[in-house]
Amino acid sequence: MMKIRCTWCDENSEIYCHYHDNQWGVPVYDEQELYEMLILEGMQAGLSWITILKKRENFRIAFDHFDYQKVAIYDDDKIAQLLDNKGIIRNRLKIRAAIKNAQVFLRIQKEFGSFKDYIWAFVDFSPIQNQFEHIEEIPAQTELSEKISKDLKKRGMNFVGPTIIYSFMQAIGMVNDHVTSCFRHKEIYLGQSMSHIDIESYVKQTFPVIIASDGIADTIELYATRLLNELMSRRMSSEQAIKMVADYKQLVKQQMDG
Repeated sequence: MMKIRCTWCDENSEIYCHYHDNQWGVPVYDEQELYEMLILEGMQAGLSWITILKKRENFRIAFDHFDYQKVAIYDDDKIAQLLDNKGIIRNRLKIRAAIKNAQVFLRIQKEFGSFKDYIWAFVDFSPIQNQFEHIEEIPAQTELSEKISKDLKKRGMNFVGPTIIYSFMQAIGMVNDHVTSCFRHKEIYLGQSMSHIDIESYVKQTFPVIIASDGIADTIELYATRLLNELMSRRMSSEQAIKMVADYKQLVKQQMDG
């Protein structure tokens, strides 16, 4: 059976279909991924998203895999290096914005505990489930994206206008803007496709602590319980949340065996 996708997705582009089917609209909670998407959306300004997708790996390499702590201290020599990199968007203003935004990103983390807690609080930690039937109905910006944009600009960020921020919200799953005929709309609405990358990121964050602890089994259970509580707070079904926690434990076991 042929999958019906949002019409903006070029069916002839493998990279576009992969992004549409596996990433766009899936809730993102990982700090580094949030910074990455914020910067990439800003880099897109005046360009097509497919241009950014094709250069995404180049961006990751050039920007230290979007390690915002490293980007925050880029100096003039690093900027010159980036401006000479043909694999990325060589726009001085956008590059400087990426650095400035990393610095603001760190300040937001310090104030709110995490950027995730800051940005997701705007939607009460629950994605907005839109019911658009046609792509023409989807707005370029909303009152909420204007509110977030204004706050980020006040904090010192650049290239975070309301249109860019709404695209960011769509990308990280704060809103589900897949049209209702698209197969991904229902999947995301039901929470059936919570990104496995989230679990992998959680493993990466917690594994060093687990290994260094005196009671490995107890520490795994501690982090598993925290994960379960977070998943339940997203209004995920108990069955799904338990399955994802089981996936987490399995990945930790694989890391330990490896």
